[in-house]
Amino acid sequence: MAKHINVALIGNPNTGKTSVFNRLTGLNQKVGNYPGITVEKKQGSCKFGRACKVHVLDLPGTYSLNASSLDENVVIELLLNKNDKDFPDVAVVVADVENLKRNLLLFTQIKDLGIPTILAINMSDRMKRKAITLDVPLLEEKLQTKIALISSRKNLGFDHLKELIEGYNKLSTKPCLNASRISPEYFNRLRKAFPNQDLYKLWLVITQDVNFGKLDRNELKGVVSFKTESVSNLKRLQQKETIIRYQFINETLKETLHIDTANAKDLRSRLDRVLTHKVWGYVIFFGILLLIFQAIFDWSEYPMDFIDRSFASMSEWAKTTLPAGDFSNLIAEGIIPGLGGIVIFIPQIAFLFLFISILEETGYMSRVVFLMDKLMRRFGLSGKSVVPLVAGTACAIPAIMATRNIENWKERLITILVTPFTTCSARLPVYLIIIALVIPDTRVLGIFSLQGLTLMFMYILGFGAAIFSAYILDKILKIRSRSFFVVEMPNYKLPLPKNVIITVIEKTKAFVFGAGKIILAISIILWVLASYGPGNFNNAEEIIKTEYASQNLTEEEIDMHVDSYKLEHSYIGHIGHAIEPAVRPLGYDWKIGIALVSSFAAREVFVGTLATIYSVGSDDEQTIKSRMAAEVNPVLGGPLFNFASGVSLLLFYAFAMQCMSTLAIVKRETNSWKWPMWQLVVMTVIAYVVSLAAYQFLK
Repeated sequence: MAKHINVALIGNPNTGKTSVFNRLTGLNQKVGNYPGITVEKKQGSCKFGRACKVHVLDLPGTYSLNASSLDENVVIELLLNKNDKDFPDVAVVVADVENLKRNLLLFTQIKDLGIPTILAINMSDRMKRKAITLDVPLLEEKLQTKIALISSRKNLGFDHLKELIEGYNKLSTKPCLNASRISPEYFNRLRKAFPNQDLYKLWLVITQDVNFGKLDRNELKGVVSFKTESVSNLKRLQQKETIIRYQFINETLKETLHIDTANAKDLRSRLDRVLTHKVWGYVIFFGILLLIFQAIFDWSEYPMDFIDRSFASMSEWAKTTLPAGDFSNLIAEGIIPGLGGIVIFIPQIAFLFLFISILEETGYMSRVVFLMDKLMRRFGLSGKSVVPLVAGTACAIPAIMATRNIENWKERLITILVTPFTTCSARLPVYLIIIALVIPDTRVLGIFSLQGLTLMFMYILGFGAAIFSAYILDKILKIRSRSFFVVEMPNYKLPLPKNVIITVIEKTKAFVFGAGKIILAISIILWVLASYGPGNFNNAEEIIKTEYASQNLTEEEIDMHVDSYKLEHSYIGHIGHAIEPAVRPLGYDWKIGIALVSSFAAREVFVGTLATIYSVGSDDEQTIKSRMAAEVNPVLGGPLFNFASGVSLLLFYAFAMQCMSTLAIVKRETNSWKWPMWQLVVMTVIAYVVSLAAYQFLK
């Protein structure tokens, strides 16, 4: 029978825990949420030989078991709940060789819980350059554990780590030190009250305000009386525990770790002086953004054109090859164009995630957080709010989850409410197709693409809207709060190619499959609504032939008029005409109105909806872009997608809250429908008013 091992990867932020996770699991990983909460849960699996299957859980980064944020609570809840299906057989604490002192605080706490624990010291390839020597056997003896010196970058030491994981039952579970000496009298009372319980586990239950799920509360009924003791006394004991642990760590490292500071090579301080400079820091950040958005347009042009032509050819092939009938029409006019409207943007979305991953891997993103703190403070936020706002460029949902790192409730609430203004990857398909239609493909100063500059402006506009909204909310919300900003600056390092590749694949896959389910369902519904209709819908051919009898039209022209008549008198045509009066002042026709309404499910549905509508009854091999470019404004004449209507659409999607999933997450995070409903109403009103003003001014 195959052996099964649950492994929990635990560590401080920026110790390379994700790199270790990727080395162990490769692409065999998935992301979900912990039951009942919206903290991201990364898990993967791997095999050690034929007889050992390993389930690896990558827990949120934490500095200690004294939780100060909601995602840190996840670590404690799991480690104290043996009934949890993910409870670890062995904990692997990932430490950074340059920050061992700080990392070992968490290690000693986990060791005291009686869980078999391995210390994986990462970035060992930097030891020579940093003039670090480590007596591993002596350190193992002092910590009563086994140590694996590893390097995710060089793929070193992982065979040894796997051996240690496989032989976890041979590890010592003795604590590193006796924590009860922080207050013998207090712990003696605990021991008498609960003679059969582990003292350190009890201590964590008493001092942490977390949900312990299926923890056996019948055995711990008396804990309440210990919890109600003086809060200041418990805090004092926690501080004393931390001091005692650091005394033990200092004594241990004094004997086992040596750093020759005279020979250590470090460019970090010199780079920091430039990248976090009060002037040059912002200039460099702006330059990096400019490079990213230029690359997104320039590099992805050829693969996008290839995908666009391929889906147009597939649709035409399906029409001519498959047997005539409704099912064939559904495939050719509904499913293929709908999916093509999303797949076409894979190159640009992949490039966006590529650049974001590189910025995070190098350690530069932490400098951006630090750089932006002074700016954010003026608007009622802290530097920590930048993390969700930057993460929002991928998706607002995990970005809103990331606000759990913000301890202050007012700052967290404001960040949750303004994050959807940030331009997410779901808006990217809308921006790209509209920009390509209405912005000339010309160069500014012979270097910069005007389309790339427009895309960058949309990102800056979204970020600016978020900041301005935060300023207004800070003044409106009467919530008293005070907080301090602390951020860790990780060492600079070259991006690990495997990490970057896995991030790009996983994030792009999540976008495509997440959006694909919605697109497929809506494409089928839209095709049905566009292919059937009431009244004279079925008599379209007779009506058109009678109406144009006096004109010498070719059969192809008659078919085109029939298709147009059917679409306008279909169910979707009736719905579109019903909402057209509301959207016509913005420069849109009934088809765009349908796309706007359907995209409330998810923004990216907009392009797929138009792809489906414009493909119904179309016999030519035109691409989605060429069909949209050929649309004529029924009132004013000329192209429907002109500069005025294009800018109006861009602004509508910049400000509108068109994502049901985001609304659901906001409700879950704030535990109220009040805030998401306010978001929906206020953002939609802002989007409508701004788009109306832009179109009326520009037309």
